[in-house]
Amino acid sequence: MSHGEREPAAELGLLDATMIGMGAMIGAGIFVLTGLAAELSGPAAILVFALNGAVTAFTGLSYAELASAIPKSGGGYAFVREIFDDLPSFVMGWMLWFAYMIAGGLYALGFAPNFLELLHVYGYVPPPGEVGAVALPLLPAIPATVALAFGAVLVLVLVNAVSTAASGSVETIFTIVKVSILVIFVAFGFLSAGGGGETSFTFQNFDPLFTGDGGALSILPAMGLTFIAFEGYDLITTVTEEVKNPRENIPKAIFASLAVTVVVYLLVVTVAIGTLGAEGLAAAGEAGIAEAATSFMPKGLPVIQNGGAVIVFGAVFSTITALNAVVIASSRVAFSMGREGQLLPRFGHIHHRFGTPFLAILGSALVMLGSVVLPTKSAGNMSSLFFLLSFIVVNGALIKLRRERPDMRRPYEVPYYPVTPVLAIGLNLLLTVVLVEYLFRTDLLALALSIGWIVLGVVGYYALERRPEVATGDAGPPEPTPSDPEDD
Repeated sequence: MSHGEREPAAELGLLDATMIGMGAMIGAGIFVLTGLAAELSGPAAILVFALNGAVTAFTGLSYAELASAIPKSGGGYAFVREIFDDLPSFVMGWMLWFAYMIAGGLYALGFAPNFLELLHVYGYVPPPGEVGAVALPLLPAIPATVALAFGAVLVLVLVNAVSTAASGSVETIFTIVKVSILVIFVAFGFLSAGGGGETSFTFQNFDPLFTGDGGALSILPAMGLTFIAFEGYDLITTVTEEVKNPRENIPKAIFASLAVTVVVYLLVVTVAIGTLGAEGLAAAGEAGIAEAATSFMPKGLPVIQNGGAVIVFGAVFSTITALNAVVIASSRVAFSMGREGQLLPRFGHIHHRFGTPFLAILGSALVMLGSVVLPTKSAGNMSSLFFLLSFIVVNGALIKLRRERPDMRRPYEVPYYPVTPVLAIGLNLLLTVVLVEYLFRTDLLALALSIGWIVLGVVGYYALERRPEVATGDAGPPEPTPSDPEDD
């Protein structure tokens, strides 16, 4: 363990762990991705999220077993590092690190239009689509959304670099606030049914369900793009060592957070499409939920004036808290890799003054800040692609662990092994192939950057292997072994 590192205290209970997963999954994805899903699949977007929830559940089972067998912080990287050799575990960590960093860019890009929508609700700025560029003396005109996204990342990186992460209790409160706001959104949306207005809820907006030329198969690219929506349970396992009785509470938290999240997504998407229609939701893009809310929520209320402002505030709040979560997650993956000697050892150090993985946070920030200039769809595509690849490796790790250590203590075991992890690998692989084919046709920039990141990682891996301190085993003290069963 690096000099100055403190042992994490196991202070988070089952509720806190569940809320960490829900906080990430019901964070920005529900506001940012629904419009993009509607653009690709029309009203069938509701099936996109339902099926993605089902696909994710299979990998969730593998996460639950691995977390019960290897109660160690670091998420999927920690499991794979425990089971695979150096190169496969490095590639896993490299991909997961990138996925979180790009997710940060995606959430920042989702924050910007929703923040402009909040200002618009109170009449301070025109609608987000009509807000022009920011004119800076020494730089070309920068779109306001890019400037806001860049600023959001910069502020959160600085906050996390000089202070420790928010406690699990704070995350629990934030998540309860977010879910409560969405419950209000769903309630008012259904209550608008029968109102006869252009934005009143009606099931006619779901007819026909499939609008693309490819019929039901047209939802597959949308599934690939929005897969990132349900990756949040990996965050639960990044703080395993801070959870009480992790061998039992982590699997329960994974299942509970996934189940509640899928239900919330389906209700919100149903209301959004039922009121705006798939075309209206798609046209609104990242601000789709906010625009739907302002269309049917009551106006002329005391203090807040516009009921829709509550939902728009929820969108701003959710995207910024989700951004904060991935700043923490990405830096922890980099920190773990640095501690293992799989990145520069300095990434695995705790800052002597701030008590944070300072360089790991700053290193993650570089990619995250650069990603805010990408189109939102490209950021979502890349992040989903790398999470899909990572989950394939995690399911492979489960199979390898079962074969090599059959007698290992596992308080939770996936049912119907090996069918379940093999099915998870197959489904994740199918979505990966569909997404790559989609990128090849429509988003070569995202495909090229994804390939470039993998190539850069492999080159960097072998370059790091040649460093004298790594070759002689002096890259840093080894990671502590997982807790013994008696420690639980």
